[in-house]
Amino acid sequence: MPRATLAIQVLPLRALDALAAVNAAIAVVQASGVRHEVGPMETTLEGENAAELLDVAARAHAAPLSAGAEAVQSNIRLLEQPAGLMSTQAKVAPFRAKVAS
Repeated sequence: MPRATLAIQVLPLRALDALAAVNAAIAVVQASGVRHEVGPMETTLEGENAAELLDVAARAHAAPLSAGAEAVQSNIRLLEQPAGLMSTQAKVAPFRAKVAS
């Protein structure tokens, strides 16, 4: 059961190839080993604590700069509950079941 959830939206600014810059951020998340789900507007991460997820988010935030963006803005939402949280999969499962029908 996750204890923290973080949603990050990485927005490369003045990038010649914005998609490549976003993909660089997603690659950081994928390589982190943290459970995550890539969405059309943001990526959601789950983990044991906020510090773990913030570390991944900081590295994802920096990735577009390495990919050629002149600037990057990241929007982050973070929820931490030491007793445990419902997983993101459990939160969206009822909706996805309806859409698949």
